[in-house]
Amino acid sequence: MPAVRTHQPTPKRRVPRQERSRRRVEGLLDAAARLVVERGVESLTTRDIAEAAGAPVASLYQYFADKDAVLLALAARDMEEMDAQVVEDLGALEVLSVAGVVRATMTAFVTVYHRRRAFVEIYLRGRTNAAVHRFGREHNARVAEMLHAFAVDAGLAGPTLTPDMALLAVEVGDRVFQLAFENDDDGDPALIEEGITMVTAYLERYATPEGRAGIPR
Repeated sequence: MPAVRTHQPTPKRRVPRQERSRRRVEGLLDAAARLVVERGVESLTTRDIAEAAGAPVASLYQYFADKDAVLLALAARDMEEMDAQVVEDLGALEVLSVAGVVRATMTAFVTVYHRRRAFVEIYLRGRTNAAVHRFGREHNARVAEMLHAFAVDAGLAGPTLTPDMALLAVEVGDRVFQLAFENDDDGDPALIEEGITMVTAYLERYATPEGRAGIPR
């Protein structure tokens, strides 16, 4: 059975090499995450982040150019966790089918949304930030590329499923999450379930017979 391939480039910034510096960066990101949950994205400042982390503002600027760079690094960290959760949940499937892959992928996203409240604020509710919006679209494209390759390699979908169709499915799922988490920190379960049903029905149009019936691993 094919392996799931992921590729998650992170925004360009100075990468800390010493353990002490890595801990400092993680502390800054953790502080930013707490403030985002408490105050939202728009009111966040680099000075607030540094103070919450117990670090001088100059220390923050050693690693991040501005607030957007902090938000992107935080989003990248959480997206990396999300991608790992998708891989883990897909790997746990005993039977591969289009319906099973869609459900496993979308519920993996929800699992990380529940763990990473700041990500909900930054990514699902903070799309007015142009940098976050662009980064999110790039991530969607990578997820679509990975899932398309996985579905074709596993025999779940044939050549009629194009990369553009896979991207459309991911974008629709992404919009479902935006709506589900817009006013509900846990995500409206009815909306999420409807989204899973909708994306599954769309992709099953391009599934192989085995992809609809299921392939034991």
